[in-house]
Amino acid sequence: MLLVAVSVATGVAVTSQERALRQGSARAADDFDLLLGAHGSPTQLLLTSIYLRPQAIPLLDGDVLQDAATAPGVRYAAPIAFGDNWQGYPIIGTISEFVSRGGTLAPAEGRLFSARGEAVIGASVKLALGARISPQHGQRRKPDDDGETEHAAHEHSGVSYHVIGRLPPRGNIWDTAILIPVEDVWAAHGLPTGHAETVSGLSTRLGPPWTPERLPGVPAIAVKPDSVSAAYSLRAKFRTPRSISLFPAEVLNDLYLTLGNVRDLMAFLALATQILVVAAVLTALLVGFLARSRQFAILRAIGASRLYVFYVVWGEVVMLIGCGALVGMAMGYGVSTLLAACLQAQTGFVMPVSLGAPEALLVGGLLLAGALIAVLPAWLAFRRSIAQGLSA
Repeated sequence: MLLVAVSVATGVAVTSQERALRQGSARAADDFDLLLGAHGSPTQLLLTSIYLRPQAIPLLDGDVLQDAATAPGVRYAAPIAFGDNWQGYPIIGTISEFVSRGGTLAPAEGRLFSARGEAVIGASVKLALGARISPQHGQRRKPDDDGETEHAAHEHSGVSYHVIGRLPPRGNIWDTAILIPVEDVWAAHGLPTGHAETVSGLSTRLGPPWTPERLPGVPAIAVKPDSVSAAYSLRAKFRTPRSISLFPAEVLNDLYLTLGNVRDLMAFLALATQILVVAAVLTALLVGFLARSRQFAILRAIGASRLYVFYVVWGEVVMLIGCGALVGMAMGYGVSTLLAACLQAQTGFVMPVSLGAPEALLVGGLLLAGALIAVLPAWLAFRRSIAQGLSA
């Protein structure tokens, strides 16, 4: 039964975990209808902009942001500027429309930023409202041999942000982000802020409309179209020699195809394991029933019919394989849940583990195979005479 359980658990863990990874990664990209970036790897643009994987990507010219913000059919075009962090939490510069997802997401605590120097944090950021932080440039290193964490990052002197709001949980890596006005990111790196300077100094305006000649480059732009038709029009409009535009689902589908090939290989290995396990179980059962042939002969001698002995043997095999399959399903679900928790800590998005039709088909197929396999030892016990059994 344990052999059957382990083989079933392997198949269940593979199929359920792959499905959870697909669902979790797709859900994490729900807030990005259309993504614009400079020419380069679409996969790198996706992983860096949506999943906040730290990579150096080319900057998109500022006038593309101006064109996107003023294009027909655009609800908002939000710059995504990154590079700084606080205690490992990424600091992302953007506009308030993106923070509220076009007015559909209200803060769980506090309010959205409305002035320079204000920050809105994700649900998982360990900060209290009213806290003040200084951004760091670069990445934190892992703890050294003494257990102390070294920093490759350095603080921006004289720059700080006041935490004034917290977003509700989203179940993705953006729960760990600190969102600030993109103007603060540009100013912290000595760049223009996208607005004309006033007589007293730098402009305090936030978000569009922008001043084109004052717009620096941005790593990516998240565009929210008004409609599906507008989304396709905008994707075609910004596929130029200077920029690329993509639906995140396009890149995810390519990744899923690769992931699907790995899943198919793992599923094949799991199936091969089940076949070997079933063969081993069948061999053990045949040997075991041959050794117990005297017991079956005694049953026959005291009045049990051939059909009764057949059902006893067949029922034992089916119960053994059935119990092993059910235990294996539970084990596979548990293993998949543990894997999802480990991967969530690395990827930042929630992977919902569930059992569905593939797992039911796997267990049902094994039960059917077990019912057919059980016929062989049951038939051997059925056709064996009492004399042969008693002399064994």
